[in-house]
Amino acid sequence: MNLVINRKEGKRFIKFIIVGAFGAGIDFLVMNILTHIFYMELILAGSISFICAIISNFFWNRFWTYPDSRTRPMAGQLGMFFIVNLAGAAIRLPILYFLEPLLFKYLLKIRTGMPISTEFLVKNCTLAIAIFIVMLWNYYVNRYWTYNDIKS
Repeated sequence: MNLVINRKEGKRFIKFIIVGAFGAGIDFLVMNILTHIFYMELILAGSISFICAIISNFFWNRFWTYPDSRTRPMAGQLGMFFIVNLAGAAIRLPILYFLEPLLFKYLLKIRTGMPISTEFLVKNCTLAIAIFIVMLWNYYVNRYWTYNDIKS
């Protein structure tokens, strides 16, 4: 389906991105609190923050992005949404694990007097890249599986 040609799908995609951006805000906030205040490792903190974002995103998508998809029971749809996001976590976790040390090594070489720590920058850049990749996965799979009960 072409999002540019189909205006309704294009609007849904934009809403999905807005919901995702809000979820990303939750994700970043929780991750930063857990890693910088409670000193958790990024993998654990990123997993917890991811679950917080999933819960928020499900409710916003169900009631705002896809309001006409409520023909399915909420619990079943939440289960489907969660499965898609678990698959997204399977994409996300290796990105967090492998990309963080690569970015850290690279950014240490180019760092020139930034007012924030390299560690803070690396963790947040790593998470941003993972969120973007997983967002694309989540949109397409959720649209055509979790919310496939609506018309295009």
